[in-house]
Amino acid sequence: MSKHYLIVGGTSGIGLELVTQLSDDDVAVHVLSRRRHEAAHRPGTSLHVCDVTAEEPEFPNIDEPLDGLAYLPGSITLKPFHLLRGKDFQDDLQVNLFGAIKTLQHYLTHLKRAETASIVLMSTVAVQTGLPYHASIASAKGALEGLTRSLAAELAPKIRVNAVAPSLTDTPLATSLLNQPAKRDSAAERHPLKRVGSPKDIADAVAYLLTDRSAWMTGQVLQVDGGLSAVRLL
Repeated sequence: MSKHYLIVGGTSGIGLELVTQLSDDDVAVHVLSRRRHEAAHRPGTSLHVCDVTAEEPEFPNIDEPLDGLAYLPGSITLKPFHLLRGKDFQDDLQVNLFGAIKTLQHYLTHLKRAETASIVLMSTVAVQTGLPYHASIASAKGALEGLTRSLAAELAPKIRVNAVAPSLTDTPLATSLLNQPAKRDSAAERHPLKRVGSPKDIADAVAYLLTDRSAWMTGQVLQVDGGLSAVRLL
């Protein structure tokens, strides 16, 4: 295998689609997940059970240099601000920020051993576009965007660091928001492109940033959000 990638959160939704795409390119893919999931098994993939939110995660040993690392875990905590508690903010930070920090610190030497490498993190449209009831998740993902740009400066020129900021995407994480036709139609109508995102929409962007196709990009947050952050229809 000419390339080795580590995908955290690669057993469902966007992560599973990304693993499928990468495994079609004759590369070795290591997948980290909190639980074993047979759907993630593809030619050239290795599935490791690891809870990155644990105080001391049991990260698997990987011998090879890593050409890329994508950290995809996320959360959807949607509440009015006055109902949010400190634990809500702490939980969102654990999943979205601290899990990424622990993973990157553990595997940074692997990334540095590659000739060049790429890191991709997952933000949300709610950071750059104010949306009601998103205070907790937008705070956590906003911190992640800050981490993206800081590491892009610190790790250049050998390691590129970028992020993807999607809007609502049809994944298991969003089931409660899309589990009725009326909810799905309402969500689609809020986007200029009049649909919610698919896992492939987002995985395509992550794969682009993770591979050499984006070799001259770093420190960027790519908005893949159906036009929600940039377009206003009359």
